[in-house]
Amino acid sequence: MKETEVVAGKRRRPGGRAAKVTEAVHRAVLEAVLEVGVEKVSIPDISRRSGVRDSTIYRRWVTRENLVLDVLLTGSGRTLAVPDTGALRDDLVAFATALDVYLKSAIGQGLLRVFASIADTPEIAESRNTFWQERFKSVAVIIDRASERSEIAADVDARAAIELLIAPIHFRHLLSRQPCDREFIDSLVSAVIGYCGTASCDEKRF
Repeated sequence: MKETEVVAGKRRRPGGRAAKVTEAVHRAVLEAVLEVGVEKVSIPDISRRSGVRDSTIYRRWVTRENLVLDVLLTGSGRTLAVPDTGALRDDLVAFATALDVYLKSAIGQGLLRVFASIADTPEIAESRNTFWQERFKSVAVIIDRASERSEIAADVDARAAIELLIAPIHFRHLLSRQPCDREFIDSLVSAVIGYCGTASCDEKRF
């Protein structure tokens, strides 16, 4: 497939062309990660799979590491939906369980490996910080809704509560390689609920 087929129509506005290039490249990276693993993803292969010239990929993402991280962060944000069961404990259990399942997947494992091995640059740091800021903001709605239902204190630090839930799960997947079974997730959720019932701060972060 030629690049012109991916972004067919020279009269398209730049935004439309850029979006099609991004979509094709992202799809190709995810396909490659699933087929060969994150370590073997290469820009020449992504160019072949996507039909986008490697010069275009290098111009936009500069390095293979930037490209892979961008795709995996984007995929993570789309995959992990925020549950709304009507109860704080059930929301936290559902989200923690979904996170565990995601981190077991090829895409989740790829993201962990990239985070563990990639060298920090200003661009990568910005991508990572933006991802976590947006992710915490979206997941914090679980805490906000519980506060509105008067399940927990009104002045809970939502980000700290979410960090308390997800940090041990990431630790087990990345470092200790221990399973995150239901008993473990229940213990994390109980700790978060205990924190939410006693925490006090001047204002929420979100």
